[in-house]
Amino acid sequence: MGRKVSARNYKQSGVIPYRKRQGKIEVMLITSRNKGRWIIPKGVIEPDLNPRASAAKEAYEEAGVQGDVHSKLLGIYRHRKWGDVCTVQIYAMKVRKVHRKWDETDREREWLSLKDALERLSKNDLKRAMQRLPRVVR
Repeated sequence: MGRKVSARNYKQSGVIPYRKRQGKIEVMLITSRNKGRWIIPKGVIEPDLNPRASAAKEAYEEAGVQGDVHSKLLGIYRHRKWGDVCTVQIYAMKVRKVHRKWDETDREREWLSLKDALERLSKNDLKRAMQRLPRVVR
């Protein structure tokens, strides 16, 4: 991305992409570019987009998925980035299309059970948001 943003202006939004298979929720995680940790698609909220639309754009660019972003916020977490603290708004996204080619194919992506996804995540606030997913997507 390359641009430096102050902490008070540094807001991100992201999605937990999900689908239902045989009545069970599966979520897609992707790897981070720098450390290869398992994360969700997220990015700086674009000035011309609302948080949900910006999160959907990131899901397409980072994970190659498109779908419907729920209006209800799943949670918020903070993380350090570029020497500042960033606030991330997290939404659920029901995946309608998975592309074979997408912008950031250097990332791995994987569908996982909710239990397995929770085990791979390192951020507790993100885990709490993911644990709310079944209540939101009934």
